[in-house]
Amino acid sequence: MKKIGVVLSGCGVYDGSEIHEAVLTLLALSRHGAEVVCFAPDKNQADVINHLTGEPMAETRNVLTEAARIVRGDIRPLKEADASALDALIVPGGFGAAKNLSNFASQGAECRVEPELKALSLAMHAAGKPLGFICIAPAMLPKIFDFPLRLTIGTDIDTAEVIEEMGGEHVPCPVDDIVVDEDNKIVTTPAYMLAQNIAEAAVGIDKLVDRVLVLTE
Repeated sequence: MKKIGVVLSGCGVYDGSEIHEAVLTLLALSRHGAEVVCFAPDKNQADVINHLTGEPMAETRNVLTEAARIVRGDIRPLKEADASALDALIVPGGFGAAKNLSNFASQGAECRVEPELKALSLAMHAAGKPLGFICIAPAMLPKIFDFPLRLTIGTDIDTAEVIEEMGGEHVPCPVDDIVVDEDNKIVTTPAYMLAQNIAEAAVGIDKLVDRVLVLTE
């Protein structure tokens, strides 16, 4: 049985993990019979957003505690993730990827990636293990790896330009497809960067999970 790490970034599209993307990833992995181990950084969120109004809220929330809501409490601190114990790693999107796993949302091309995620991703890649990044999460890849790699966040020209500025090779991609950097075993899909509904997001995420699992062979 393949053991797949999934890194979450909170709970909710505006300040954490995109819940549909996270659940669709977990569902696809479960349907393939994979064992899933979820992780999130044990730190405070960059901000807290009222998902009804879109307005900031004057409170503090912990990324790990919030992410635990999505996975029924079955989650560990990201610092405990061990690349040698995993066959692949997948990172769903949501603003948490750009606020809590990195500061891409505020810093753009000058962003830095959460050190625990960067170290884990580098260790996975060094061991020849595949990575899947979804939605806005692929924007972190050029800051994790110091070589050019092919990736997609869909068709958003402004974001694509920032990715190119950071050294990534952005490939335009429709919502129902994936981009695979075969040499580096890195798979990306746009999901809610383009999806109009949960069914559209599911098609690309299913393809990403399929390909990541094939690349573990």
